[in-house]
Amino acid sequence: MTDGASLSIDREALRAKYRAERDKRLRAEGNDQYREPSGKFAYLLEDPYTPRAPRAPVREEVSVAFIGGGFAGLCVGARLAERGITDLRIIEGGGDFGGAWYWNRYPGSMCDTAAMVYLPLLEETGHRPSMKYTFATEIFEHARRIGRHFGLYDKALFSTAVTSLAWDDAAARWVIRTDRGDEIRARFVGTGTGPLHRPKLPGIPGIESFEGHSFHTSRWDWAYTGGDTAGAPMTKLADRRVGIIGTGATAVQCIPPLGRDARELFVFQRTPSSIDVRNNHAIEPDWFATLAPGWQKQWLLNFATLQTGGFADEDLVKDGWTDIAQRIRDRVVAAMGEPGATFGPELVQRAYEDSDDEKMNEIRARVDAIVKDPATAEALKPWYRQLCKRPCFHDEYLQAYNRPNVHMVDTDGKGVERIDATGVWVAGKHYEVDCLIFASGFEVGTDAERRAGFATIGRGGETLSQHWADGMRTLHGIHVRGFPNLFVVGLTQGANLISNITHNLTEAGSTVAAVIGHALATGADEVEVSEAAEEAWVKLLESSPRAFLGSPDCTPGYYNNEGRPIGRRERLNASGYPAGPVAYFSYIDEWRSSGDFEGLEFRRRG
Repeated sequence: MTDGASLSIDREALRAKYRAERDKRLRAEGNDQYREPSGKFAYLLEDPYTPRAPRAPVREEVSVAFIGGGFAGLCVGARLAERGITDLRIIEGGGDFGGAWYWNRYPGSMCDTAAMVYLPLLEETGHRPSMKYTFATEIFEHARRIGRHFGLYDKALFSTAVTSLAWDDAAARWVIRTDRGDEIRARFVGTGTGPLHRPKLPGIPGIESFEGHSFHTSRWDWAYTGGDTAGAPMTKLADRRVGIIGTGATAVQCIPPLGRDARELFVFQRTPSSIDVRNNHAIEPDWFATLAPGWQKQWLLNFATLQTGGFADEDLVKDGWTDIAQRIRDRVVAAMGEPGATFGPELVQRAYEDSDDEKMNEIRARVDAIVKDPATAEALKPWYRQLCKRPCFHDEYLQAYNRPNVHMVDTDGKGVERIDATGVWVAGKHYEVDCLIFASGFEVGTDAERRAGFATIGRGGETLSQHWADGMRTLHGIHVRGFPNLFVVGLTQGANLISNITHNLTEAGSTVAAVIGHALATGADEVEVSEAAEEAWVKLLESSPRAFLGSPDCTPGYYNNEGRPIGRRERLNASGYPAGPVAYFSYIDEWRSSGDFEGLEFRRRG
């Protein structure tokens, strides 16, 4: 932290700049500016990595079914296995376990959260991450490791998409139907289809008219580019002009290898990402061997505490996520040493704003220090608060723009004008390309059924989307009134720890396994949140100022409803426990360990 730099900031000018840059990017259509992969792009919903082998339809009844084979399904499956509950079926649309890390095979793909806290169940599986930030291939392999370690492969149906999920009230069973003709009846069902699951495309006029080659980053076409996920050069791009639309977290990772291998690379940017130092390094085996049992839980709580503004004697992870939190903490401590100081929301808010201003100035200064061309450097500077968009950490991205074959095409917040048969138009200028890559991300904030790909029909024929028409309603983000024996596994309305998604999932796995274990032990046919408990949880969430929606000055993005008005529905769909993630983890651990399961109704049918 550099106090001198902090004191020299012109606050009013900075806020005005943030607002001006935000206003350039506001679009009346919000999420509707994106389009679904349909027509020419319908193939983006298919699996290019695993051939879909024919098989006979499955007809069975199981104790537990889980929809989704990413880390949500793996964490639930692991916790059930630890309790000896093995009558389980996992249904996954991809060809293997992994979820997002099954699909993300683009060059340079890796996680922006340190592996020691991001990779779940490290102690249980006995795995040591190779690096502080591991590449996608290692993350995918760890997902497979969890599947092998807990015997989940025998329980899985891969390359299988659920088409409907309906509650049979007479039998007290969920009925799952799939595109393979399967009919699976389950006493309990969990869903973990992920917040970043369904690819989206920019709604650019003429997008279907492009006659060159195109693909989405989550369906990388290695046959076209050459190279592989291990980092081999993409030799087939040596004579090709490549365009990429998008400069979010995915693009930041794949642009350096594209710049290295393509004849020419045109980067079409609407909004630059903030790029902090990654400083990746190997994890030494001798050091790792010194960690005492229980180390990962300690690291998880330490990271969550520091990243959300809490206090700890030591920063175990030491990364960009915890850096700004420590700056805020230090400012609060310093302010409390002043005569007459009073701790409260205003002091914390001032410390946050000062720390954020300082941090973002450093990030913009880093651009100037690395990028040689002044105009390109100016275009790459992010003018918003750090957490308005997902922070990125990289040590090769900014450097890629020093290559003579890499061209920044900044759209000044307006986006690409249109696409034609041979290329891309920006501000009246045409850029001819042979290949167009869409780094446009995944659907966030659209209807839950649309993202999942199927309807969830509860008691009385009400769908989950209907129940949530005015905003998500749950207990703990897991249990939903009118949907007995259903467990929703995710982030929202629980800890909502955005910086480390898997921490949410491991805790949810323990909670789901505890509830199911109790129901099986007591012979309960149904488990359902009471109406009063669901209502009380929703009211508690509505009292929270912690909904992760960004400030009014934030540039549009999926963190703040694409800059559109944020009402009750949007707040409920992005809310978390009012006291914060660490308090939620402590609360939910005590709740499930007590054996009372307050707020749930366990019913036996005569």
